[in-house]
Amino acid sequence: MFLTLDLESEEPIYTQLKHQIIAGIAKKEFSPGEALPSVRSLASDLGINLHTVNKAYQQLKQEGFILIHRQKGVVINPDGVAKADDIYWTDLTAKLRPLIAEAVCRDVSDEDFQKLCSQIYTEFQPKE
Repeated sequence: MFLTLDLESEEPIYTQLKHQIIAGIAKKEFSPGEALPSVRSLASDLGINLHTVNKAYQQLKQEGFILIHRQKGVVINPDGVAKADDIYWTDLTAKLRPLIAEAVCRDVSDEDFQKLCSQIYTEFQPKE
């Protein structure tokens, strides 16, 4: 997987890193159990502070995307990511609500919003 960071973005670097790793998992660019670079290695490769990588990895660990072993290092969760439960749906709703509210304020139609969501969703579907 090729990671690209926008150092000028308002989005924190650790968030960009976290989102790109999640996207890689969703697109099957990473297999369950596959090793990721160590914190130091990835920080060096990207030219960023190791604490930034560590923060992204810790959040990914908390959310069940990766496991961190002292001997094996960082790996994609071999059991895969947990399926959506009630807590996930509640969190997803909370994250979408302000995005939808802003879209409504900007006069984006329901149809256009859903069309955009569908377009983005298909980016994560297996290519046939």
